[in-house]
Amino acid sequence: MAIAKAERLMNLALCLMNTRRPLSKKELRESIEAYREAWQNSSEDAFNRMFERDKDDLRELGLVIDVDENALDGELGYLARADRNRLPEIALDAEEAAALTLAARVWQQAKMSGAASGALQKLRAAGVPFTETEGRTALEPRIPAREAAFEPLLTAARDRRPVTFEYRKAGAATAEQRTVEPWALECWRGHWYLAGWDRDRGDARVFRLSRITAKVRARTGAFLGAVPEHVDVRATVAKFAGEGATATAAVKVRRGAGFPLRTKALSTRRIDDAWDELEIPYGNGLGADLAEFGPDVLVLGPEELRADVIERLRAVAGVEPATAEPAVVEPATVVEPVVAAGEGAQA
Repeated sequence: MAIAKAERLMNLALCLMNTRRPLSKKELRESIEAYREAWQNSSEDAFNRMFERDKDDLRELGLVIDVDENALDGELGYLARADRNRLPEIALDAEEAAALTLAARVWQQAKMSGAASGALQKLRAAGVPFTETEGRTALEPRIPAREAAFEPLLTAARDRRPVTFEYRKAGAATAEQRTVEPWALECWRGHWYLAGWDRDRGDARVFRLSRITAKVRARTGAFLGAVPEHVDVRATVAKFAGEGATATAAVKVRRGAGFPLRTKALSTRRIDDAWDELEIPYGNGLGADLAEFGPDVLVLGPEELRADVIERLRAVAGVEPATAEPAVVEPATVVEPVVAAGEGAQA
């Protein structure tokens, strides 16, 4: 019966950590039964492939394996030095431990909940002062991560691997392929966003995960651009949603509609029984925001904003550009306007 992979990895780790000199592949093959069986029953190539996979798996788990090219008369030698694989003593006070507990509970609905729970168990075993009453509050913070793109993008951002996916930006009728170097993921107003370098456009972009329409595929190769030291996804999305804007726009809003616009209006004037005129902050992405309201919102000014909204509505409706503006063009969908503004302008 073949020896389980976990046992094989453990044996390899023990051999590498409990030797004072580098060991060759031949010495490791003679010391570990699974390697000896692979060599005797299959071939030298089968043993080499198994050893390389196991070595990579141990490194992925965090074991630092040194390779000495001159230790064994030209043969490579392998060693896991104790001083490089010993973690420092963990010392957390009660407040720091509480913060880690809260962070683990936030991820209970995400796929990394098992890893978070396992990390807490290891900290408890190390003597971190977690209290018995934790997790019993009436209110419990959670961050849902329901989008299928979340996990592959999180992995790609961690491993610094470029990705490709199909993305439909706000106001677009169809999706288009994007090639992105993912930097960071962040949740803003209930939606997940990815910040990264868009290779096709040669610029930084922010993407809303719910608008990724196909499977995220990782690509080979390293990042072409430098990763910023700090990526503030929320601030970027908020900026392109019009928050912090210095200019204003005038729009007509139908009575009983456009409530998100009314909440941030600087002033409101009644026109007649059917319409109100609102003065709202005008920032990047406002056109994508207003286009979502369709016939319930008419732009009075400035003119470039009006032209932007008309162009977006024509794109959704599949209408060719004309010299005369249409009276009203029905949009395809209605979604949360503030978030749509951020994603539409950036992506």
